[in-house]
This record gives sequence, structure tokens and C-alpha cells, in this order.
Amino acid sequence: MSTEHANGSIPTGVEARNALTEATATVDAVQAEIDEHGEERVVATADAYRRAIRLLDQYEETATGTGDFKSYLQFQSSFLDFVSELSEEIPAYEGFSNASDRMDKRRLSQKDFDYARDEVAPARTFVELLEQRSEAIDAYRTARSGAKTRLKELRSAEKEYARLTDLTDYNLDVPIDELKEPIEAYNNAVTDAFTQFKTNENARKLFNFIQATKSFPLVNFEQPPPELIEYIQTEDAGEKPLPKLLDLVDYSSSKLDHYVSDPGALRTNVAVHRTFLDRITAEPLTIEWPPAEANELQFRLKELSSVTRKLGDESLEGYLRTLRRLTNNPDFTTLRDAAAAKEELDDETLSRIVSGEIVDDYEAIVSAIESLELTLEETKRDV
Repeated sequence: MSTEHANGSIPTGVEARNALTEATATVDAVQAEIDEHGEERVVATADAYRRAIRLLDQYEETATGTGDFKSYLQFQSSFLDFVSELSEEIPAYEGFSNASDRMDKRRLSQKDFDYARDEVAPARTFVELLEQRSEAIDAYRTARSGAKTRLKELRSAEKEYARLTDLTDYNLDVPIDELKEPIEAYNNAVTDAFTQFKTNENARKLFNFIQATKSFPLVNFEQPPPELIEYIQTEDAGEKPLPKLLDLVDYSSSKLDHYVSDPGALRTNVAVHRTFLDRITAEPLTIEWPPAEANELQFRLKELSSVTRKLGDESLEGYLRTLRRLTNNPDFTTLRDAAAAKEELDDETLSRIVSGEIVDDYEAIVSAIESLELTLEETKRDV
């Protein structure tokens, strides 16, 4: 089981919920202010302000003083026509009207443009209001996305803590050494036996041993590449133990002549597959910790009995018999469950499981999910 959440503080949705609530309140407040004036009127006023400023910026240098007369006429016509088309119902209309009246004369100066800017300035409030709404909506969407992400995390934590609460029914105080010590004893013995076999027997016999395990799917040795099998089975190098072959790879060609008939073939086959050869260990013959469930382990022990017999160490069968008896012990599942929990969980989490506090943690997460779901529902906005 994962302990991503259990090993740290209990996850909550408070921060995400508060952020979303605050962002929603901001959207509502800005929208309420816009609604107070009327959406269309606010947009129209903001557009009018932008257009007025655009015209003032465009013609300010060319339409004033003794500048370009054509530019003056274009500006005056554009500005007066633009204002005449505005609805008198828009907020700040008076400023546009005053600016238009000021521009309706034969010659324009810098002061006229400054006056016009001052008169239409109140309309900028509505540009800022729309900008505030846009920013508020962006913040709202970000907060809502964050809340949904947090909800997903909380639901993941809920599943995790639900599994942990199931462990409160287990006896985690049982002496798991009753299970661990026999497994470690077997693992140590089979590792020693395999190491001796690999060191003392020739590589050909080692490869035969590994290839024979293909008939035992629960003894998962990686099989040698075909070209390496052929080399070991047909060349005189296969009559030497694997550790010796790995040492020979580092010898000079002249020195290798004393040990193998074809030094080049040794390098081509053994050196090229050095990584694979270094991975040949007793690991596939060992029992994992914590062990598999009783039924699965019984099948594996049966296969291991057949395979390890070929190592020539009769003591291994005694260790395997002890393990088989353990799988038939009524307490095996209790011991295994406790071992699995202790292997995967830290001391703090185990303590909370034993004390029952993990149930409170689970209920807190469920409550956080419900609160965040409610907030997401209550803060739905069509923006």
C-alpha cells in the first residue's frame, strides 16, 4: 500500500476551499458593480473611452497648432461624429460631450487635447472595472482548477486511509520474527549454496542449471542470450567456472592463449555479455520479504525444492520444509499481514493504526472531501 499521505500530515481542503470562496466573492462583487450600471452601458462606456483616447493619441501632434490642416479636419470630423453616435444614457456621457464641444472650433491646441483627456477620464473607471472582472475571472478559474486538483488528491487519500483503517482489525503486535528468521535462514543458506555452485562448477553446468529453471515459472532466472549459450556449450571456455571466465576477460591476448583456445571468441561473447553475467545471483532462489500469501508461497516452495536440489546442498531441503510448515500454520496470515504493514509503514502510522487514531484521520479526510465538494457546487459561476 502507498504511504504518501499517511507518512505526512493529514491532507485537508481548507486552503483550496478558502481560495475558491475568496475568488468567487471577488467575481461576484465586481459583477454586482457592473450590473448596477448595466452590462451594456459599462461596455459601451469603456469602448467609448478607448476610442476617444485612441483618436487623441493618434492626432495630438498633427492636428494642433499650425500642424497638418488635413489631419485637423480628419480628427475633428472623426471625434465629433464618434461622440454624436454615443448614447446619452451611458455613464460619464457628459465628459464626452464637453470634449466634443471643445474640439468644435477652427484651431486646436495642446490645451484642448489635455482638456478632452480630463473630461473623458471618469469613463476610464469602466475600463478598469472590466479589467478587474477579467482578472477576477482568471483568478476564479485558477482557484477552481486548484480546488478540483485538491479534491482529486483527497479522494486518492481517502482510498489510502480506507485501506489503513482496515489494518486496525489486524494484530500488528505479533512476533513477526517467527516468520522472518526462518526465511532469512533459508535465504542465507541458498545464497551460500548458489555462490559455491557458481564458483566451483564450470560455466556449462551453471548455464544448464539456469536453463532448467524455465520449467519452473516461479523461479524467475533471466535466461542467457542464445549466442552466449552456444559459446559456453561448445567452446572449451565453458569448462571453466564463470568467475574465472570473467577474470580472463581482463587478461592480455598473449596470456589468454594459455587458458582458452580462442581469446577473441572469449572477448566477443563473455565481455559483451558482462552485464548479464554479473547479474547471475541467487536472488531468484530467495524468498521475498514480506512473503507472498500462503497458497502462492506453497507453490513456489515446491518449485524451489526441485530446483535447489541440483545445487548439491542437502541442508536446503530442511530449510524449505520449515517454511512449508509455516505456510500451514494458522497464524501465517496474521504474521504475514503484520510483516507487510511493518515493512511498508513508518512507526508513526503504525502507532496511529494500533491506537485507532487512523480512523479519525480517515473521517477527517471524508469530511474535507464533503466540504470541498459543497464549496465547488456553491461557487459554480457561468464565467
